[in-house]
Amino acid sequence: MTPSFGTRLRSAMDERGPLCVGIDPHASLLASWGLDDDVAGLERFSRTVVEALADTVAVFKPQAAFFERFASRGVAVLERTVADARAAGALVVMDAKRGDIGSTMAAYAETFLHPDAPLFSDALTVSPYLGYGSLAPAVELARTSGAGLFVLALTSNPEGAEVQRAVREDGRTIGATMLAHLAAENAGESPLGSFGAVVGATLGDLSSFDLDINGPLLAPGIGAQGATAADLPRVFGAAVRNVVPNVSRGVLRHGPDAAALRGAAEQFAEEIRKAVSG
Repeated sequence: MTPSFGTRLRSAMDERGPLCVGIDPHASLLASWGLDDDVAGLERFSRTVVEALADTVAVFKPQAAFFERFASRGVAVLERTVADARAAGALVVMDAKRGDIGSTMAAYAETFLHPDAPLFSDALTVSPYLGYGSLAPAVELARTSGAGLFVLALTSNPEGAEVQRAVREDGRTIGATMLAHLAAENAGESPLGSFGAVVGATLGDLSSFDLDINGPLLAPGIGAQGATAADLPRVFGAAVRNVVPNVSRGVLRHGPDAAALRGAAEQFAEEIRKAVSG
């Protein structure tokens, strides 16, 4: 039986350090690497990142949109990127932010969470803003396949606050409600539950939220967005050991030189390890 995503993630973070490197091949980054904004440039970029880092980083987070914009040929590159990264021992969190209802949500889940799917990933980012219950097909398939989910809870974009900080009739914010749902999903799991939240590292003091969901907290915002590894204990408090900080441009801007990519990733990983360990 395949170990759960939470178990595999805890092991990868303890062994390799709690760093997630985004794979975000947007046009300006391809250009800075001297690559054309086409499928060949996309493939060269993705292959370089994976070959440089897949044997050392714990997690990759490819952003599906940057591959999907090239239609079927771009998705084929994404398939190879996922397969190569996982074959080298890294976990893959597919950043697709899917969210729908019923059979449509089930189809999205099968695309990324079914073990036989070409895009099968260790975890998937999902949006709960059609109601947390709308995610049930993804939750169920993730449990069956040993995969995980990262649910958008307290995101770093300023616009997110108008939904996530809105207050329900019971006095809880929407973001706090999502965290409570995830804590229930992870109850009793050890060493770590498989159902995580996306919580921005740039949000400052989050002490009014209960981040102790017994699951991972995917934290974008380190590096180019302004947050640093030293901010993590202040933002996440006692839950900091379960934080998976995501760095994209902070590492990727050092390409296409593989040694420079590796050096940047190692530096971030060490800074994060020191901050998390205290």
